Amino acid sequence: MHTRVEQLKALERLLDIMDDLRTGCPWDRKQTNETLRHLTIEEVYELADAILENDTENIKKELGDLLLHIVFYAKIGSETQDFDIADVAHAISEKLVYRHPHIYGDVEVKDAQEVKENWEKLKLKEGRKSVLEGVPKSLPAMIKAMRIQEKAKGVGFDWDHSHQVWDKVQEELAEFKVEADKNDFEKMSDEFGDVLFSLINYARFVGINPETALERTNKKFIKRFQYLEQKAKNEGKDIKKMSLDEMESYWQEAKK
Repeated sequence: MHTRVEQLKALERLLDIMDDLRTGCPWDRKQTNETLRHLTIEEVYELADAILENDTENIKKELGDLLLHIVFYAKIGSETQDFDIADVAHAISEKLVYRHPHIYGDVEVKDAQEVKENWEKLKLKEGRKSVLEGVPKSLPAMIKAMRIQEKAKGVGFDWDHSHQVWDKVQEELAEFKVEADKNDFEKMSDEFGDVLFSLINYARFVGINPETALERTNKKFIKRFQYLEQKAKNEGKDIKKMSLDEMESYWQEAKK
């Protein structure tokens, strides 16, 4: 591992390269916060993929790509004289110090949950009217649901026992079934949303990240289905003309 001096020199090198790119490269010179935005989102998802795969080499690579974007935004901010990379670093440092009074002050906490509760209380002191204001509107719905639930828990709005949450799941499933039997599409959609929200809540309560769990299932399905496709191709079969029983036999092979 590198020393702190070496780490700082590496960051300085990146800042210097960013200066060179901004003045010398036509593509880099024309970029704005708006043109970078969708690219940054893509980089975050690529990092998320690498983390799910536990691919440390790619995690390092994707972190580098994300760090470049942070430096890029800071460079643009310095050109407009709104802020620079030092302002960015100082701002997050000040926030971390303020929101960790158990480290930088005289507050005592007994566990991580108390840290999260204090964090949400401090946010409200900063002028936020609701603990839910910090949840980005553009988050994917599943992640947003979990973050909403976590925020509510941070101020004590949560169940006491997992069986209570599971009972809620069962209740929402029953309500969905009633509307499904009536074939009322609008009410079915509403109740289905409630089912998903309650399942996410249960997953959160027992320590499962629902986004991670679902993505693992997606990857597992893709791998098995592609095995099925390849097996059919190897045997000269048209998958569109295969019976469900035939496909199921390949699927079971893939599972093994």
